Amino acid sequence: MLVAGIMKKKIVTISPLATVREALLMMKERGVKSLVVEKRHSGDAYGLIAYRDVARAVIAEDGDIDLLNVYDIAQKPALQVSQHLEIRYLARLMIQYSVKSVLVIDNNELQGFVSDTDVVSHLIDRATSGR
Repeated sequence: MLVAGIMKKKIVTISPLATVREALLMMKERGVKSLVVEKRHSGDAYGLIAYRDVARAVIAEDGDIDLLNVYDIAQKPALQVSQHLEIRYLARLMIQYSVKSVLVIDNNELQGFVSDTDVVSHLIDRATSGR
């Protein structure tokens, strides 16, 4: 199966200029654990900001959620794959680079988002269906 079969197409994005407080509020409102950080211009890369990034910057490093901007702590560029990649290769990349989420990009445009939970859910579905 391909990444296209498990990726989420509904993506929550945030401006890189938003504060960490705004990012946390958006995560809470939307019920998500990470946000895609928008490009600043066409030659820029997408990024990701997740709970882990916030915990590291704010709790571990004693940062201020009102003074830090998303671009200060986001993973950028975020790991990206094509929707035409087989899931097994996606899983290998996620393990190799120790990431929990990847962006699905084709033709330099954001197509979706895949988390480790999506990959494991696919595995569970395969195991319970007997194939």
